[in-house]
Amino acid sequence: MTEQHTTDAVRRHDPDARGFASDNYAGAHPEVLAALALANGGHQIAYGEDEYTAHLQQVFRRHFGPRAEAFPVFNGTGANVTALQAVTNRWGAVICAATAHINVDEGGAPERVGGLKLLPVATPDGKLTPELIDTEAWGFDDEHRAQPQVVSIAQTTELGTCYTPQELRAIVERAHERGMLVQLDGARLANAAATLGVPLAEFTSDVGVDILTFGGTKNGLVFGECVVVLNPDRVPTTTMKYLRKLSMQLASKMRFVSVQFEALLAGDLWLRSARHANAMATRLAAAVSGIDGVTVVRPVQANAVFATLPREVTERLQKRYRFYTWNQETGEVRWMCAFDTTEADVDAFAAAIAEEMAAA
Repeated sequence: MTEQHTTDAVRRHDPDARGFASDNYAGAHPEVLAALALANGGHQIAYGEDEYTAHLQQVFRRHFGPRAEAFPVFNGTGANVTALQAVTNRWGAVICAATAHINVDEGGAPERVGGLKLLPVATPDGKLTPELIDTEAWGFDDEHRAQPQVVSIAQTTELGTCYTPQELRAIVERAHERGMLVQLDGARLANAAATLGVPLAEFTSDVGVDILTFGGTKNGLVFGECVVVLNPDRVPTTTMKYLRKLSMQLASKMRFVSVQFEALLAGDLWLRSARHANAMATRLAAAVSGIDGVTVVRPVQANAVFATLPREVTERLQKRYRFYTWNQETGEVRWMCAFDTTEADVDAFAAAIAEEMAAA
């Protein structure tokens, strides 16, 4: 008998399934998928010399100012490592919060791939301040100490907190006074803008941030992030051009990254999606706050909810819904909402939490 093979794709998951582990779990926004189809067909010059990547510069400049230049890359870790290399020397060090993604969630990539020294600072809420920066901003011209050259901040932070424009301006001014540059990890930058209710430029380029990464996959893209140079005087275009390739972040078919960002940013899709995700987190926090034994332990300022509940309840609940334990010792967990989280999803999850707490 001749074995038959099929090339037809088969759906292997439940499209109605929802979890609260990460906004990366969500699929792609239908408008992004439509844009990918639009960019398909025919031949376009590879490695970023296509029409979509060229037009993307105009899209980003509308949000970040006329000097901004965007460099599409594959993923968030690659974006951060490439951006940090662009603003450091071989002997440079990066001041960051101890909870920063570059410090705890990137597998040592900044150190091992970027060759950087991280100088983590303990913070109460994931946010740096000028005073906290000063605890590591020393030893300049000391050849025995890695030289602090960059302050890296995340907006929003890993703890779901959001810097105000005034807080960011104070950080940038202190960094620049010390001769350091500022890199902003913007994996959830859209969520921050939705929280603050201000344009993206107001808390990035307008306050003096030198370079940032702009997140796409957490807000409805299939894949792709962007490194955005805001200050070309400090970060030359040629530096990013060569570093992106050296860091293995240069996409050959870059049009398919760029067109996704055009779909996200040319209109208001980025803001609609972020506002919705934030609203679902607020709804979830309100729903669980009335359940005995559940405590929301951090302010809900974007699309993350941090709470504590008994460990046995967490273990039972994780068999019904995916989410992560944030701190094993305290029992703190993290629940994330996404652009496709619905009110029904939130209400069902909150009901499941109430059921498990009652059973406990």
